[in-house]
Amino acid sequence: MIAEITDRQLEIIEASSKLLTEKGVSGLTIKNIAKEMEFSESAVYRHFKSKEDIIIAMLSYLAENMNLRLTKICKSEEPSIQKLVAVFQSQLDFFEANPNFAVAVFSDGLFEESQKINEAIQRIMAVNMKNLIPVVAEGQSRGEFINTMAPEELMHIVMGSFRLQMYKWTISNMNFNIQIDGKRVINNLIKLITP
Repeated sequence: MIAEITDRQLEIIEASSKLLTEKGVSGLTIKNIAKEMEFSESAVYRHFKSKEDIIIAMLSYLAENMNLRLTKICKSEEPSIQKLVAVFQSQLDFFEANPNFAVAVFSDGLFEESQKINEAIQRIMAVNMKNLIPVVAEGQSRGEFINTMAPEELMHIVMGSFRLQMYKWTISNMNFNIQIDGKRVINNLIKLITP
């Protein structure tokens, strides 16, 4: 998908994510996107059929970007703990540099938009789980992580904690340093899941 998105489509996606940040889901309209980009509405429609298609493209772009980053980290020869920390650091770095995408992923309003959007959000979660469950299982087999629950259950706890931190950041309008708070959450999670 990343290779299939044109530069203009990427500009529309970025403008849309900015509007999501500033105006919420209700403010994300083709009319507002066109105004933000100084386009006509028909120019936006040449690239996307609907607002739903833009949101799905945005989420698909994010899922592929995440998959590329996380796969590289998770296939490294580093210890599992370092891989897990590197994954979360990569996510913090990406969302700090692209806060508009954080709003797209961690916005409650998108869940209510359509089943296709829900499926796109689920693909993002699946990318995380696909990459991280093997890291946790490997860490458990090496004694790096606690072995009192299945890797999937441990990942639900870890991902839920990270998601909550990102959600707090987005609803505060990015009003605190996500790097400092995010690293604190990661360090506390590591303490919880290591023997």
